[in-house]
Amino acid sequence: MSLQELIDNASVLSTDEVVTVARSRDVVLPNKAGTMALITLDNGHDHTKPNTFGPKGLGSLNAAIDAALARDEVVAIGVTGKPFILAAGADLTGVPKLTDREQALALGKIGHGVLRKLVDGGKPSFAFVNGVALGGGLEVALHATYRTVSVAAGMLSTPEVFLGLLPGWGGNFLLPNLIGAGNAVKVVVENALNQNKMLGGPEAVKLGIGDVLLESADFLEQSLLWASKVLTGEITVERAEIDRGEAWDAAVARGKGFADVKVSGAAPAPYRALELIAAAKDNDRDRGFAAEDEALADLIMSEELRSGLYAFDLVNKRAKRPAGAPDKSLARPVNKVGVVGAGLMAGQLALLFARRLEVPVVLTDLDQERVDRGVGYVHGEIDKLLAKGRVRPDKANQLKALVTGSVDKGAFADADFVIEAVFEELQLKKTIFADLEKIVRPDAILATNTSSLPVTEMAADLEHPERVVGFHFFNPVAVLPLLEIVRADRTDDESLATAFAVGKLLKKSCVLVKDAPAFVVNRLLTRFLGEVSAAVDEGTPILEADKALSALGLPMPPFVLLQLVGLPVALHVAETMNRAYPERYAVSGNLAKVVAAGKSSFYVWPEGKPVVDPEVEALVTVGDKPSTGDELRTRVLTALAEEIKIMLDEGVVAEAQDIDLCLLLGAGWPFHLGGITPYLDRTGISEKVNGAPFLPEGLASLPKGVASLA
Repeated sequence: MSLQELIDNASVLSTDEVVTVARSRDVVLPNKAGTMALITLDNGHDHTKPNTFGPKGLGSLNAAIDAALARDEVVAIGVTGKPFILAAGADLTGVPKLTDREQALALGKIGHGVLRKLVDGGKPSFAFVNGVALGGGLEVALHATYRTVSVAAGMLSTPEVFLGLLPGWGGNFLLPNLIGAGNAVKVVVENALNQNKMLGGPEAVKLGIGDVLLESADFLEQSLLWASKVLTGEITVERAEIDRGEAWDAAVARGKGFADVKVSGAAPAPYRALELIAAAKDNDRDRGFAAEDEALADLIMSEELRSGLYAFDLVNKRAKRPAGAPDKSLARPVNKVGVVGAGLMAGQLALLFARRLEVPVVLTDLDQERVDRGVGYVHGEIDKLLAKGRVRPDKANQLKALVTGSVDKGAFADADFVIEAVFEELQLKKTIFADLEKIVRPDAILATNTSSLPVTEMAADLEHPERVVGFHFFNPVAVLPLLEIVRADRTDDESLATAFAVGKLLKKSCVLVKDAPAFVVNRLLTRFLGEVSAAVDEGTPILEADKALSALGLPMPPFVLLQLVGLPVALHVAETMNRAYPERYAVSGNLAKVVAAGKSSFYVWPEGKPVVDPEVEALVTVGDKPSTGDELRTRVLTALAEEIKIMLDEGVVAEAQDIDLCLLLGAGWPFHLGGITPYLDRTGISEKVNGAPFLPEGLASLPKGVASLA
C-alpha cells in the first residue's frame, strides 16, 4: 500500500483531529544561497493549544514536502512552527478507534514515510526549533539534515515511555546515531521515567541534538542566515564521532537497570525502546524504522498505553480544572507571604513562594539562630540554581532579597498569606493561629501544611475561622506537583479561591479535599503501609514484603518509602489514623520499637543495596504466619479498594478520578497502571470488595480527547 493510501485510510478514522497545517512559502536566503521552501506548522490556535500530528496533519506535511522537492529552484527545505511551538508530537485522540494491529502499524509507517523525505528527498533540510518539540515534534527535527535551536526553547523531549509508548517515528534509531547511545538512553528512557524531565535549548545543543543555539528575539532571521552559510560552504557542521564499541552496550545496560528501578519490569515500553536503541548500533535506517513500526503497533494496542493515556488525561485536563474549586474571580491578591517555622519544609516553601510569586517572603522561628539557618538554607538553594544556570545572577539577587527572616511575628502584619510549617502537634498549631490572628489583617489567609490533623479544629477558637485552609504540600516540594487544598467546615469561598489561585501560581496541581483525617494521599499510604507492616509483624520477611510490592512497578518498595517519609512521621500518622479509624488502622508495635530506638530506617545499605539492619532485627518481634507475595499483594490491594470506597462515600473528594490524580502526583503511582481505581477495576478487586467498579465501563481504557506527547 502506498504512503498516500495509508494516509487516506487513517484519515477516515481521524474525525476529531485538530489538523496542523503545513504552510509553505518561498524565502530568498541571504548570501545568494538560493530559495528555501520554508514550511510553518500551524494548527490555527495560539500557543496554549500546541501543534500535534494526526493522519491529516501528516498528510499536509507530506504534500508540502513533496511540492518543495518537485521544484528545481528550491535549494533547501526548512521546517519551523507557529510562535513558541514546533510540535508536541502525535495526536492520539484516535487511538480508542483503532480496532486491530494493522491500523496501529500504519501510524508508524505514515510517520516514517513522511518524515524521512526530509533526509532522503535529495535536498538539504533544516529544522528551526523555535519552541516546544516533544516526541514526534522532536523527531521532525531529527530527520532534518541540520537543526537550529532557540535559546528560549524549554520543552524538548521524547516522553513516550512515560505514557506507555516509545518514540515511533525514528527517535530510537536517529538519536543514538546522532548523539551516542548514552545520551540517547538518557533522553528516551531516563528523562522520561524521571518525572518526564525536559531539555532546554542549551542542553539540547550541548547533547548534539541541535547544531547551533540562537537567541530567541530574531531566531528565524538568524536561522535563515545560518542556513545560508551552511549551503554556501561558509559554515561546515561537524558532529562528534559515535562510539560503537562497548560504550553502546554499557549505555543500554545502564538504561535497563534504571528502568528496573523505576518500573520493576512491570511496563514494557522502556524495555522495547532499549531493545531498539541496542539494535540501532548495527541496523540501517530501513531495518531500524521497520522495527520501530512493529514495536509501536504492539504498544498502541496494549493496556499499558490506554492506562497511560487515562493518567495523562487526568494530569493535563482534570488537574487544570479542579473539581469543586470556587470561581477564581473571588480570589484576593497575595503580595506578601509569611512562613511560620524555619526548618527544612519551611525553607522549601519559602523558596517556592519566592520563585513563583516573586513577592516578599518572611520566615519566623523561636530564635535568631533558627531564623538565620532557615534563610541561609533558602539563599544556599538559590546559589545552587545559579550554579546550574537555572537562574541568572540578577534574578538570584532578586530572589535572595525577597526572602528574609525575623523572630518577631509582627513581620506578618501586612502579609496576605501566612502558612505554618511546624511540628505535627494540634495544640501547637492552634496556638500559632491564635497568635497570628492578633497580628494579621482579618482577610489574610491562614494556611496549614498539616499532613493529617483536622483543619477545622485548628480554626475552631478563632474569631475569623473562615480564612483558614489546609495547604498540604508533598516532599520534596520542588519535585512533587500535588497540592491538597483542604476546606475546613467554616472556610469561605473567597479564602478557598485565593488558595487555589496561589496554588496555580506555584505551578502545583490542586485537588480540593474534605477535612478528613490524613486527607487523601497520606490516608491511603498509611493504610497501604499498615497492611505491609502487619504482614511483617505476622512473620513475612521485610525484604520479601518489599519484593512482593515492587512487582506492581511502584516508585519504591514500602520499607524504602518508610525511610523517605521518616519513621517518626509514619508512626505519628499511623497513630492519628488509629484514633480515627481503629477498626482499619493498626499501629505496628515493631515500628514503634524501631522509632523508640532512634533508628531512621529498617535497612542499612552496604554497596548501595538494602540489607535489614541487624539492630532492627534484634528489636522486632514477629509471628509465624508469613504471607506469600501474591497473598500480600491481594491483601494490600483489597484494603485500598475498601478504603477508597469509604472515602468516596464520605465525600473526601468529588470523584474516583480525584483519588487517582492524588496518587499519581503525590505518591508516584505509576502512569502505566493508569491510576489506582482503574487498576483495581481491571484486576477485579473493586468488584470483589465493593460489588462494583469505581469507574464507568470504558472510562479508563478509552479516554476521549487525549492529545498525547508521543
